[in-house]
Amino acid sequence: MGGAAGYEGEMIIVYVLLAAIALGVVWLGVSGHVVKQFERGVVFRFGRVRPETRGPGLAFIVPFADRLQKVNMQIVTMPVPAQDGITRDNVTVRVDAVVYFRVIDPVCVVVDVQDYQSAVAQVAQTSLRSMIGQSDLDDLLTNRERLNQGLEVMIDSPALGWGLHIDRVEIKDVALPESMKRSMSRQAEAERERRARVITADGELQASDKLAAAAAKMAATPAAMQLRLLQTVVEVAAEKNSTLVLPFPVELLRFLERSTPGVAGRPASAATAPGEVTPSSST
Repeated sequence: MGGAAGYEGEMIIVYVLLAAIALGVVWLGVSGHVVKQFERGVVFRFGRVRPETRGPGLAFIVPFADRLQKVNMQIVTMPVPAQDGITRDNVTVRVDAVVYFRVIDPVCVVVDVQDYQSAVAQVAQTSLRSMIGQSDLDDLLTNRERLNQGLEVMIDSPALGWGLHIDRVEIKDVALPESMKRSMSRQAEAERERRARVITADGELQASDKLAAAAAKMAATPAAMQLRLLQTVVEVAAEKNSTLVLPFPVELLRFLERSTPGVAGRPASAATAPGEVTPSSST
């Protein structure tokens, strides 16, 4: 009888140990939570938030009294839907953007705002529409960096009270009506044509200055003018094998008479230029 009682006592002890182990496992499962490296845990005890947050690792809470809510601390990329608006110079455009933000205060994100991502999205849309109405079309197309900074300030002001920080805001695309695209294309074409005409006019002005200087130098040296005329005749004759009729100036004939030997010793009648009359002597 004593052996049976001892065996029953041992079995009771074993059952108690097994029950304690089971309760411990259940307690660990209920109270233990794994917080990842990019997360922070906000603890509520009977509905009241605890000021300290739980960092990465294994976090224990009081079962049935505490509740752990995890908050992602990574940078969130949120696209802003395209917004239709009228610019300050009365042009209808459609602009979309993207917002980069992150959580800096997990407690404020959980307590002060119900859905912080939805709140940021709504503020970004209203700020984008406001920015469209305050800007000209040229600013939307060429000065996006300044507009991005203005959007960042507009969105970051309310986001700071929610425990958020806006890292960057980027305007992705500006969609224009087809009529405006055609007008801008014609304007760009006219601008290119204007520049081409200005460049051509500048080239002609520089060329005329050079030609005027060359003409003044040749006028000071008649021989250079004659040599230039002969060179032109040679070039024209070499390019095309045809008969060339060119008026010959009398000054060039006189220049050739002075520079060619034997011409000065010819009779006066032979050296007389066409159209001149030689007076006859009387006895």
